[in-house]
Amino acid sequence: MSKIFAITLQSGRKYVSQYVRRSEGVTALAFLAPSFAGILIFFLIPFADTVRRSFYDVRGVNFIGLQSYTSVINNAAFRLAATNTLRFVAICIPLLLLISLGIALLIRCIRPHNALFKTTFLLPMAVPVASIVLLWQVVFNDNGLANSVLEFFNLNAVNFMGSGAAFWVLVFTYLWKNTGYNMILWLAGLDSISDTLYEAAHVDGANKWQSFRYVTLPCLLPTIGIVSILSLLNSFKVFREAYLVAGAYPHDSMYLLQHLFNNWFVQMDVSRLSAAATMLAVVLLVIILLIRGFLDEKD
Repeated sequence: MSKIFAITLQSGRKYVSQYVRRSEGVTALAFLAPSFAGILIFFLIPFADTVRRSFYDVRGVNFIGLQSYTSVINNAAFRLAATNTLRFVAICIPLLLLISLGIALLIRCIRPHNALFKTTFLLPMAVPVASIVLLWQVVFNDNGLANSVLEFFNLNAVNFMGSGAAFWVLVFTYLWKNTGYNMILWLAGLDSISDTLYEAAHVDGANKWQSFRYVTLPCLLPTIGIVSILSLLNSFKVFREAYLVAGAYPHDSMYLLQHLFNNWFVQMDVSRLSAAATMLAVVLLVIILLIRGFLDEKD
């Protein structure tokens, strides 16, 4: 009789546990439903429609296959914008990661007084885009502050927005805008590393560089992945400043994919715009998956 009671009690507990887990899952889905509905309506459905439109004509009626993709690849403006965007990402992302990590390490060394420095580096994120554009026009104008400094040192003036220097102005803008944000992410990753690991490394005779190489960097791998992906995505937001400073058709050195997409949108060239956007989304997805796969192997 006692065995039957024990089996019945165990079955009852198992049923109650399954019911609780099921009810928790339903509750979680209920809380996630509004967010999922927003993502579905504002992102997934529009993106699916963009992919569909890339295979149809401008009106979205006649199926044209891969003609839009062929037209995009053979377009000289697209090749110029893609080259500049690739160059911009290849230069800015490593620089941003190194500079922001270096600043985070320095700030962590002065921990009792680092609140002021954190706030200082985060200030660019709080500055409105219009104010940034006004500041850049004052600094990089032909008669602006930058050329005044060059003339003071008897150097030739530079046409910052009408020459190849425009690209480096864009690079500087991106670094200035995003360094503080990445610094906070690095600090969060550094704070998650246990001090006992550094104490053990110190006991084993490791110096600061060895502690950084064999303790800090391996523990920062998840943070490296997040920071790299966010930096890549944020690199496409620099278009706002570039557009307001130099317009829809800036110097060739800073003509990015965002400029091209904006111009095709104004011209209502929906087919090529959809094809180019789909290609860009696939490339970004592949890059993100490669980053995640590389970091997972390191783990």
